Amino acid sequence: MKEIGLGILASLFFAVTFILNRSMELSGGSWMWSASLRYFFMVPFLLSIVLYRGGMKPLLAEMKNHPVPWLGWSFVAFVLFYGPITFAAAYGPGWLISGTWQFTIVAGVLLAPLFLVAGQASDGVRKVRQQIPLISLAISMVILVGIVLIQVPHANEVSMRTLLLGTLPVAVAAFAYPLGNRKMMEICGGRLDTFSRVLGMTLATIPVWIVLAVYASFTVGLPSAGQVSQSFIVGVSSGVIATTLFFMATDRVRDNQGKLAAVEATQAIQILFVIAGEMMLIGVPLPEPIAFIGLTIILIGLFSHSFYTKVLKEKQARSVV
Repeated sequence: MKEIGLGILASLFFAVTFILNRSMELSGGSWMWSASLRYFFMVPFLLSIVLYRGGMKPLLAEMKNHPVPWLGWSFVAFVLFYGPITFAAAYGPGWLISGTWQFTIVAGVLLAPLFLVAGQASDGVRKVRQQIPLISLAISMVILVGIVLIQVPHANEVSMRTLLLGTLPVAVAAFAYPLGNRKMMEICGGRLDTFSRVLGMTLATIPVWIVLAVYASFTVGLPSAGQVSQSFIVGVSSGVIATTLFFMATDRVRDNQGKLAAVEATQAIQILFVIAGEMMLIGVPLPEPIAFIGLTIILIGLFSHSFYTKVLKEKQARSVV
């Protein structure tokens, strides 16, 4: 499925976040600058794209018509996602943070009952609460088993403090990101393209990042040139390219919880890219055999999601005929 391919490609660019955030922390950079600089660098790129595509006027109209939802859910999707991710990088290695982040594939499935969809009723069409797709949940749980197996060899390498501060904030982010993304898709209702929606959500959170940057300048000083350059790479790779690809994929399947779960599960492949990147850039050793078993399980889970999504698509096509 094309959406799964977009999700896997997005996970490649997302992996840059975990590798470079850890690199910046190891070189003495503050998580506050890592977080705020990413979104500052996203604005000019997204603004140029949206202006070129003529999407600025409808974006501003949407934000004006629904200011509170835009501010609130953008805060959930971006601030409660990326703030905890960068904070955790100060306490845990990239593999720990990336592995914990994979709980988002289960979080996305469990969030289904929070959303309504058009359904048939005796008195016509009525909004009904979506159901948790149990098959998608089962497949996602299989993927999580693979994630756990990857983490097992490293379990004795970190202290309890590192484990808690490196995982609990990421667990918050794992629920916040799909929740905020899905709520914004619901609010926009397909009236905006992906670039416009990402730009709008970025602009809605810029005041928060400015406050964080001002606080950082007074408490830890200005960022180094190295942190600025690495944040620029993260902003373009993860903030612009990966976020746009992922939102594009989820937007295409927003009305089908099973397909949406499949797209969100592609983020599991991200840990493979993180491990490879940390091996090359930070010197992390080759994973142990049990980790390779985990990687195999993750791939099986992803193929299962892809197969299940294909079956759903064919079933829907037959029902239409």
